[in-house]
Amino acid sequence: MFEKHNPITPLTAIFPPIIFEELFEERSIPMSISLLKNSTMKTTLTKRIGWLGILVFFLNQAYAQPQNELLLPYLLHDSLAATTTVNSSAAATVPLQSNVRQYVAEYLDENAATLEIIKERNSAKFKTIQKILVKHGIPAGLMYLAIVESELKNSATSRVGAAGIWQLMPETARTFGLQVNGKTDQRRHMYHSSVAAAGYLNELYKQFDDWLLVVAAYNCGAGNVYKAIKRSGSREFWKLQHFLPAETKSHVKHFIATHFYYEENGSIATLTKAERVKYLASLNEAVAKDDESIPVAATPAGNPPSNGVLIAQYEGELRLELRR
Repeated sequence: MFEKHNPITPLTAIFPPIIFEELFEERSIPMSISLLKNSTMKTTLTKRIGWLGILVFFLNQAYAQPQNELLLPYLLHDSLAATTTVNSSAAATVPLQSNVRQYVAEYLDENAATLEIIKERNSAKFKTIQKILVKHGIPAGLMYLAIVESELKNSATSRVGAAGIWQLMPETARTFGLQVNGKTDQRRHMYHSSVAAAGYLNELYKQFDDWLLVVAAYNCGAGNVYKAIKRSGSREFWKLQHFLPAETKSHVKHFIATHFYYEENGSIATLTKAERVKYLASLNEAVAKDDESIPVAATPAGNPPSNGVLIAQYEGELRLELRR
């Protein structure tokens, strides 16, 4: 069940209060000297235009985030119902794709014991990594990619030089702010490497708008994914997978299987873009049906039925936000 998280953070908690003061506060203007008056008015107008530009920039950035479901609830908190829940189990379910069920079953038969050991030994890491990802706009379920990459071992090193729990290559690590030299290798630091990985995942998502393609590109590079898109004529993973390196094709499926092992469910991170759009549409439909069965007078504080859905990551969980 998705419970609604009721964000009450005002915009002044996101943007500096001075922005709103400068934009909306009336200020006295000297009247005694004409030149001073005109100068003050021009200065005040310029400052207001400047602050307005900053505000518009931040709003555009929020809406441009690949996971705007993380930021929008805070920007639109006034349009959210106070205490709304969806009681439809179908709405809370992201099923395993039929074309990968056998593969996942076989993979888990072979690896379930290892995955359970990883969970027992790294429960604190699970929570920490999820919080880091969510803070940076990444679905919490992407933490299972680190398990596929390294089994959450900071000491892990690949044959091509990738290192740490996120198996970052030296150049990629440096691009996203990590120190990698003879004395220091922050790829082997859980916190720093997770922040860098979040930056890299966000960059890939901006390119592909599809989390399964992001997982593929994380493994084989964005260039190889673009080649597969061109050769297959499709941006759907299930259609272009045959044009990817064999290791990458398996890598994505291992990620899906690992996610399902730990969550017993999928998430937006295990869906292609087309599947994600269809899933969100089904949530809207489920909400509409729930609204039809609830009289307006029976809704909390007399709130009218909802007319929109936002998916929000909150403390590592996927939550349903109902907009009025």
